[in-house]
Parts: sequence; structure tokens; C-alpha cells
Amino acid sequence: MKKIDWFNRALATVASLVIVLPLIALFGKVPWSTLLTRLTEPNSINAIRLSIWTSLTATFLCVLFGVPLAWVLAKGNPRFTNILRPFVLAPIVLPPTVAGMALLALLGRRGLVGRYIYEWTGWSMPFTTSAVIFAGVFVGTPFLTLVVESTFRHLPKDQQDAAQIDRASNFSLFWRIALPQARNGIATGAILAWARALGEFGATIMFAGALPSLTQTWPMQVYFDVDQDMSTAYALSAVMALLAIGVVYSLRNQLRQAFTS
Repeated sequence: MKKIDWFNRALATVASLVIVLPLIALFGKVPWSTLLTRLTEPNSINAIRLSIWTSLTATFLCVLFGVPLAWVLAKGNPRFTNILRPFVLAPIVLPPTVAGMALLALLGRRGLVGRYIYEWTGWSMPFTTSAVIFAGVFVGTPFLTLVVESTFRHLPKDQQDAAQIDRASNFSLFWRIALPQARNGIATGAILAWARALGEFGATIMFAGALPSLTQTWPMQVYFDVDQDMSTAYALSAVMALLAIGVVYSLRNQLRQAFTS
């Protein structure tokens, strides 16, 4: 095993401290003796419950539409996919406020699509629970697609080649060969999409608002508790941080495999 030189070790130490120390500081501020009480306060319970079920719903939609999208990106015409891929992955780096504005531009009452929905039905998505779910799909799908596309690209080709020799249809190739082989990658992508949807704040508050029990999610409750009850804000933040660390730790091997040829 090769040793790491002192220069890179020093820089890595600094980078680690930049990332780790804020989390340690956060955990140090948590009122552990009253943690359960603060997490079970009515506002906290409502926000946590809303976040969990909306993020799970968003994850289901991410998988339903994101897996076929990943298949297209992996196996489609490069002339098309090379143009599509940057747009699909853009929400990963898009500022949350810009993501919220994009959703409003699409589905607001005067939006590109929203205006017609409102004219035909009298219903508008912004500032509803549906908006929370849609925001979760918007920010979560790119993470799932990124992992699943990489998984599809790294699948063994012998079974796919044999299926093509036997004149299997493209749908059969996807459904019977690719999906079973990619199940671990799909599960990894789904968990990442769920974690991203669960923690979404900026796009959600822009697009869905912060209506108690309707659109006020877990991250939003942290934001409002900063002014009302800092100890509860720390408690809610710490649990979410532990969830994030747990998700990444549990998926460490799958993520390594997904991005290793």
C-alpha cells in the first residue's frame, strides 16, 4: 500500500476539518436530554410527517420516470443524449431559488403550462402539497438518473448481446435483462433521490410556500425555529444531519461501484 505524502495529507486534513467541524459543532449544540420532547412538539411532528410522506411520494415518481430516462441517456443516440443530459443534471448545481423560479415559470398561474391547467380546472399547483412533491421530483430525479445511467453503462454486455441475437425487443431487453441487473443501482439512486427530496428547502419555499401542515416541511421548520426556539432548531437539524450521514455511509460501496468501470 502506497503511503500518502505529508503535503497531500495536510491539505486533506484541512478539507476534512472544514466539512467535519461544523457537524461536530452542530451536534454539540443539541439539547440531547430534551431531544425527544422537542422532536415530538406539534409543529415538529407535522413538519416531519409532511416531509416523510411527500419525499417518499416524490421518490416513487423519480423511480417511475427517472429509470427509463437513465436508460435513454445510457443507450440512446449520443447526438440527442449529449444535449439532453446537461439539462437533466442541471438541478444538481442549480441555485435553489432559481429552481423555484423555474417551477413557478412552468406551473404558476401564468406559467407555461400552469396557465392552461388553471384555465381548464381552476386549480393551481403552487402553494399546495402537490408543489412540495413536484419540487422533490425536480431536485431528486437528477441524482437517481446520474447513478442509474452509470449503472446501466457498467452492466455486463454478454446477456444483452445474447438477447439481441435472439431478437429480443428493446422493451424486453430493458425489462427482463437490464432492470434485474441494475436493481442495486436503482435502489441506491432512489435512496439518494429520497434524501435530496427530504432535505429540499429553497425551491420548495419558493414554489410551495411554508403553510403549516400543508407545505411547511422539516427544513422549513428548522428555518422558522431559528427565530422561535433555537434548541428545537438544533434538534431537528441534528437528526437530519444524522440521516444524511447514515444514508451516505450505508451507500458507500454501492456509490463506489456505480461510478467505477
